[in-house]
Amino acid sequence: MATESARKQRVREVWQASWGRGDVDALDELLDPSYRRHTASGGTPQSRDGFKASILSTREAFPNLMTTIEEMVEEGDRLAIRWRSTGTHTGTFHDVPPTGRDVEVFGVTFAHFTGSAVAEEWVTWDPLQLLTALGIIPLSAATRRST
Repeated sequence: MATESARKQRVREVWQASWGRGDVDALDELLDPSYRRHTASGGTPQSRDGFKASILSTREAFPNLMTTIEEMVEEGDRLAIRWRSTGTHTGTFHDVPPTGRDVEVFGVTFAHFTGSAVAEEWVTWDPLQLLTALGIIPLSAATRRST
């Protein structure tokens, strides 16, 4: 088995610190000060500080949040990251009161590096998967929408 590149190792370590332990300042080691995070919903990209706040907010709602990097593919100055997050909804999340439900969400992040820092990321995941897991959208409605 080939050894993991230094870039992949660094991403894995910073993700574990920030998403896994809530040490969002670890992101300063990885993200460029002018970092921008784009999502499938469009709108204004998140800044580095906005992304940090988003992680902290998510961890408040899901204190046992565990985000696992399932796979990374590196090519040139780009890195694709397939991830999985699990946790229990015990705090308010985007105005949704705690449900006590366990959730599992999958997503993909495409990172563009400038030198050794991530300048931009494009993130996609399925919010319907989360809303269904939280019981906000019944499974039958979610199934109808995806077909």
